[in-house]
Amino acid sequence: MKPLKLLLFATCMLLLASCRESSQTEGTFVLLPQPVNVQFGGSSALSAGDVIAGFSEENIGIPPCGALLRDLQTVQKKSKAQLWYGIDKELGVKPEGYLLEISGNRITITGKDAAGLLYGFMTLHQLMEDASDQNVPLPECTIRDYPLLPYRAIHLDVKHHLEKREYYYQLIDRLAGYKINGIIAEMEDKLGYESQPLVASPDAMTIEEWKELSEYAMERNIEISPLIQGLGHASFILKHDQYANLRDDPRSDWAFNPLDPGTYEVQFDLYRDAMEATPYGRFLHVGGDEVHTTGRGSGRSSLELQLLWLDQVAAFAGEQGRIPIFWDDMPLKHANLYGSIYDPSMTQQEVDSIWEANEHMLLAFMDQFPKNCIYMRWNYSVPQALSNLKAMQWFREHDLQVMGATAGQTRWVLMPQEESNMDNIRSFALSSIHQGMEGLLLTLWDDDSPHFELYMRGIVAFAEYTWSGERRNKSEIKSAFRQREFSHEAADETHAFIDRLEIPVAFWNNGLLEERRDRRSLRKMDKPLEEGVIGLPDPARKGGWSDRYAERLEHAEEMASICDTVADGISAMKTIASRNLYRLEVYEQVNRLTRFAPSVLIALKELDLAEGEDTESAAMNRLRDLCNGFDELREELERVYSETRIIHKPGEYILDQDHHNHLANQTRNFDWLFTSELYFIEKVREAYSLNQP
Repeated sequence: MKPLKLLLFATCMLLLASCRESSQTEGTFVLLPQPVNVQFGGSSALSAGDVIAGFSEENIGIPPCGALLRDLQTVQKKSKAQLWYGIDKELGVKPEGYLLEISGNRITITGKDAAGLLYGFMTLHQLMEDASDQNVPLPECTIRDYPLLPYRAIHLDVKHHLEKREYYYQLIDRLAGYKINGIIAEMEDKLGYESQPLVASPDAMTIEEWKELSEYAMERNIEISPLIQGLGHASFILKHDQYANLRDDPRSDWAFNPLDPGTYEVQFDLYRDAMEATPYGRFLHVGGDEVHTTGRGSGRSSLELQLLWLDQVAAFAGEQGRIPIFWDDMPLKHANLYGSIYDPSMTQQEVDSIWEANEHMLLAFMDQFPKNCIYMRWNYSVPQALSNLKAMQWFREHDLQVMGATAGQTRWVLMPQEESNMDNIRSFALSSIHQGMEGLLLTLWDDDSPHFELYMRGIVAFAEYTWSGERRNKSEIKSAFRQREFSHEAADETHAFIDRLEIPVAFWNNGLLEERRDRRSLRKMDKPLEEGVIGLPDPARKGGWSDRYAERLEHAEEMASICDTVADGISAMKTIASRNLYRLEVYEQVNRLTRFAPSVLIALKELDLAEGEDTESAAMNRLRDLCNGFDELREELERVYSETRIIHKPGEYILDQDHHNHLANQTRNFDWLFTSELYFIEKVREAYSLNQP
C-alpha cells in the first residue's frame, strides 16, 4: 500500500474507532426485570439531575415513581420539558407494556395503558439511579417492553407478626418498581374484624387502615386481595372458646365442621370484612389446604366434605363479585395422586399410568368442583415434576381455572435458603408462561418468620422470571439484584455474601441440638434440656465428647470461618452501598446470631480437651463469656429488627395449638427465635454452675 493511501486508511480507522467509542454508554446500566427488547446506543445529553419537567398532551398526571422523579413538574409547553409522556392504546405491545426512548436531550415514554405508563417511568427511574450512582449521562436507548405473565403476585403473610405501618407502604413502592402487580394478603387475625371482633388480635390493622394501604397499592398498579383461611388452618378462629362448637374435632382447633351452618355464618362474616378492607381486589383466596374433616363422624368422605364446603364458599365469593382461589392439594391427595407430584424421577409413562389408575376418584366428584374457582397448584420444591404439570393440565382439560404458586420462603429459619429458591421459582414461572397461564403467586410464609427484608432477592427473581422469562441466567440475576438493591459497585461476584451465609444458617438451625432433634419441636418436649439439647463434656472422660461430636465440630470450625468471611463481606458492602443499608444491618445480625452456635461448640471442645487447671479455667471463662454475652447479642438483633417489625405479640394474645410447629407461634415475645440458644445456655449454666452477669 502506498504511503498516502496508508495514511488515509489509518486516519479512517482512527475516525471509525472514535465513532465506535462515542457510541458506547459511559456507565453500566442494569434493568430489573430485564426488558423484552432493549437497545442501548451512546450517551445522551441528559444527566439524571436534568430531568425536571414533563409534558403530556393528554394532561395525564405523573404516575407515582421513585425518589429521583418525585419532584418532576408538569409543564404546558413541550419545549420546556425533557420528558414527554402519554398513553397510546394502539401501541404494539401487550397490556402493561410501554415504549421508552432516550435520544439527545429528550425522553419519551408511551404506555399501552396506565399501568404501562407507570412501568415506563419505573424503568426510567432505574436508568436514572444507575446514572446518578456513576455520575454519567443517561444512555441513549429504545426499550419496548411488556410482561409475559399478566398476573404477578406476592403473598404477604402476616399471621404471626405485623410490620410497622410505614414499612408496608415502602414495600409497595419497591414491589411496584419491580413491576409486581398483585398481593395476596393472608390476614388471619391481623384484620380488625367488625362482624366477629373476637377473632381480631389486639394489634390488628383496622379495616380502614387496610383500605388505605389497598388504595395506595392500587395507585401503583398493585391489587391487594385477601386470603382468609377456611375449613383448615382455622386455629386463629377456633382457638377461642366461643367458636369451639364449630370444630370438626372438638379436641382440635385446626378445622371447621363443614356440615355446621354456623361455620359459614362465621366465615362469611370474615370474608365480608376482608373484602371491604381490600376494595380493589378481584380475588378472595379461601385456603382449604392440608385438612381432613369427618363432619363430626358423619360417614361422608373427606373429599366430599371439602367440595361441599368449597361449593358454598365459592358461591358466596361469586355473589360478592370476587373470584375464589382454592389451594388444590387435598383433592389430589384424596385421589392418591399427590405423591407423584413431588417425584421428579417419574417418567411420562409412569405419570400417565398412575393418573389412569386414580383419576376416577376425581371424576366421581367432577360435578361438585365449582367452575368459578381458581385451583391454585402449589409446588415449592419440584414444579418441573411431570405429574405436577399433569395436574395443571388436568384442571384445564376439565374446564377448571388453574394458577400456579411457587415460594420465596417456606419453612426456612432465619433467612430463605437454596439461593432464595431461585431454581424452583424459575421453573414454575417458565412453565406457567409456556402453558399460557394467567399468572403466578410467590408465597412468602411467615411460619418461621425471617425478617421480610431477606425475602427481597427471591421477590426480585420472581419479578424477573414472570415478566421476561429466562433472558438472564441465575448468576446474572444475582448480580443485577446487587446493583439495583445496593450499588453498581456491588454487582461484582466478590460481594455475593448471601449464598455463603446460607451455609452457616442451615447449620445454626439445629447445631446445638442432638441428632434428629429440631428447634421447632423443642418447646413441646417434656425434658428439652435432656432430650433435645446437645450433651456436654464429662470432666471425668477427657476427649470423649469431642470424639462423639467430631463431625459436628469439624463443621463448626468451617461455619465459624464462613461467618467471619461473611462479616467482612457485609462490612465491605456497607462502604459502597448507596441504598438499602438497613437490609445489610439485618444480614449482619443474622450472621452474628449464626456465629454463636459454632463459637460455643468450639469453646466446649476446648473445655473437653483442656489439660491442666489454667487451660481448663481459660476454656471455662471463654464459655461463660459467650453465654453471658448472648443477652447483648439478642438485644442488638431485636433493636435492629424492631426498626421495621413488631416483634412482640400483645400480652393478652392467645396462642393456638400450633399443629405444624410454627416457630413464630410459640411465644408471645421474641423468645421463639432463640429457643435452642436459651435452652443450651440454661443447660450449660446448670452443668457448670456458671453465674449470670
